[in-house]
Amino acid sequence: MSKTTNKFSPEVRQRAVRLVLDHEHEHSSRWAVVLSIAAKIGCTAQTLNEWVKKAEVDAGKRAGVPTDMAAMLKALERENRELRQANEILRKASAYFAQAELDRRFKP
Repeated sequence: MSKTTNKFSPEVRQRAVRLVLDHEHEHSSRWAVVLSIAAKIGCTAQTLNEWVKKAEVDAGKRAGVPTDMAAMLKALERENRELRQANEILRKASAYFAQAELDRRFKP
């Protein structure tokens, strides 16, 4: 889980990204556009630049793992970890009860 709070709603993020992409041709570089728009919406330029990169990845315009795939991968990794823990518990319980059964059989 992220240590920072999400100060900006998804709608604000989408609008800011759209503004960057729409006004990119009016500035000398993307960074100039990002600086301009970030100052207007009250976020850091680096944050806005990350939003733009993520939007490009999600749209398939940039290499990377899309947000929905990353979320699915994270959920599958969590499920895998939980299943491994459950299997370990079951393995130990099985060994414990098998040993108890062996001890019970050989008592006079």
